[in-house]
Amino acid sequence: MFVRSPTYHGRMSVTVLIVDDHPTFRSFARELLEGEGFEVVGESEDGASAITATAALRPDLVLLDVQLPDLTGFEVTRRLVSDGIPTVVVLVSSRDASDFGDEITASGAAGFVPKAELSGAVLTTLLG
Repeated sequence: MFVRSPTYHGRMSVTVLIVDDHPTFRSFARELLEGEGFEVVGESEDGASAITATAALRPDLVLLDVQLPDLTGFEVTRRLVSDGIPTVVVLVSSRDASDFGDEITASGAAGFVPKAELSGAVLTTLLG
């Protein structure tokens, strides 16, 4: 797991947007996170819809797959940061963080979690 200092200041219920092109992972992540007290406010299957949904829904957290059909998770993160949207982005992938070199840090994401290690506790740690 890769961690960078987040800017989040906790609230009672953390709202989440799940972004992944695989419906099975979105369903798994929703069930896992809702079971651990997170409020999933939306899902997106590609980068363009993720940017639109983040602007509209203003989630506390965007759980964002690195590999999407139209944009990379790194590019989506850079756009969200440059647009000034106040959200914490956590990148996920079935690959290891070391496969991405400095791209995770350079994107502005708060951290990275391998999909196999996803949990509410890990996300809470990244949120601060």
